[in-house]
Amino acid sequence: MLAGRSKKKKKKEGRNLQQRKLRIIISGGGTGGHIFPAIAIANALKMINPDNEILFVGAEGRMEMEKVPAAGYRIEGLRISGIQRKLSVKNFILPIKIIMSVLKAKGIIKNFSPDVAIGVGGYASGPLLYAAASMKIPTLIQEQNSYAGVTNKILAKRAQKICVAYEGMEKYFPSEKIIITGNPVREEMINIKGKKDEACQFFGLENKKRTILVIGGSLGARTINESIAASLNDFSEKGYQLIWQTGKSFASKAEQIVSPFSGKGITTYDFIQRMDYAFAAADVIISRAGASSVSELTLVAKPAILVPSPNVAEDHQTKNAMALVNRKAALMVTDADAKENLLPTTWKLLEDESMLQSLSENISRMSVKNSALRIAGEVYKLLGEEINLFSN
Repeated sequence: MLAGRSKKKKKKEGRNLQQRKLRIIISGGGTGGHIFPAIAIANALKMINPDNEILFVGAEGRMEMEKVPAAGYRIEGLRISGIQRKLSVKNFILPIKIIMSVLKAKGIIKNFSPDVAIGVGGYASGPLLYAAASMKIPTLIQEQNSYAGVTNKILAKRAQKICVAYEGMEKYFPSEKIIITGNPVREEMINIKGKKDEACQFFGLENKKRTILVIGGSLGARTINESIAASLNDFSEKGYQLIWQTGKSFASKAEQIVSPFSGKGITTYDFIQRMDYAFAAADVIISRAGASSVSELTLVAKPAILVPSPNVAEDHQTKNAMALVNRKAALMVTDADAKENLLPTTWKLLEDESMLQSLSENISRMSVKNSALRIAGEVYKLLGEEINLFSN
C-alpha cells in the first residue's frame, strides 16, 4: 500500500499522498524512450499531490510537442536540435541555437519559478537544465540507458541527483549522485497477470501452443521484419504461433506475406494497442534493445532475444542488451547476423525448457518496480522532504 508523510512526519495512507505542493519542470524528449518515462514521472508526482504544477519543455517540431499535451500537460518548445553526424551547415548554426535556447529556457524558468528541474534526455534537456543549474534551481537527471548520453554526462556535474536503471553507471557519473530507480514504464503495458486466456482469445490464438512475440518498436525494424518474413513456413511447420508488430512501413507487405497462413496462428499488426495482451500471450519475445523496451521486458519476465539497433548514438542498444546478456537474463543476436541466426536461435530456445525458465528468472531479478514513484520520491528528497512511498 502507498503511504506518505506530512511535514510533521505524520503518516498518511492512500493513493493521494498529499505532500507539499511543488512546481516542477520536466525537460527532454525526441523519442518515445524519453517522452513516456517523462510522462510517467509527471503522473507519479501528481499521484503524490494532485496540486503539483508541472511544465514540460521540449524541442520544437519533435514528437513531445504532440504527445505531452495529449497526456494532459502543458509544454513549451525550444528551437534546438542535435549534432548532425554528417557534415552539414546545420552544425555551424547549432551554437547559435544553443545560446538562444538557454536564454529562452531562463525566461521560462523565471516565469514558472520551479522548485525542481528534471531532465530525461533529448535535445531540450541540455539548455533547460544548464539554465536551471545556473539559476540555482535543484536539478535531477534520469538516464534510461546503460551507456550515458553525451548531454547527461555534461549535465551530471551540475545535477544534484542522477536516477539510473543499470548498475555500474559510476563509469559516467559521480557515484555519490547515483540512485538506482529503474526506468519508468507505462503500467498498463506490463499488467499481465492472469491474462493469458483472454490474450489468446484477443489475438485468435490457441492457449496451448507456443507463441513468439516480435516487436521492433513502434516504427518497426527492417532486419527483424525481413528475418521473420523469410521464415513464416518454419513457424507453420513447427506449430508455433506468431504475434508480429511490423511498424507502418512494412505493414502492407507483411499482410500479403501472412495471408496464405490465415487461421494458422500467424498474425501481423502495424502497431499493437494492447501490449499487455501481447506480453501475456508470449512464450518468447524478440525485440530491439531500447531502454524502455528492456525495462518492460524485465517487468513482464518473459524469455527474450534482443536484436539491438545499429542506428543509434554510440551503439547504446548493444550496451543495453549486453547488460542483460552478461547476467544470463536474455539472448542477443546482432543486427548483422539476424537474417542468418535469429530464427535458428529462437527455435533452439523454444526447445530448451531449462533455458526458458532460467532466462525468465534471471530477467525478473533485474526488474525495478514502481520506478516513476521512486524518482518522484527523489524529487522531494532534493528539497529535504522524506517520503515513505511503500509501506512494509
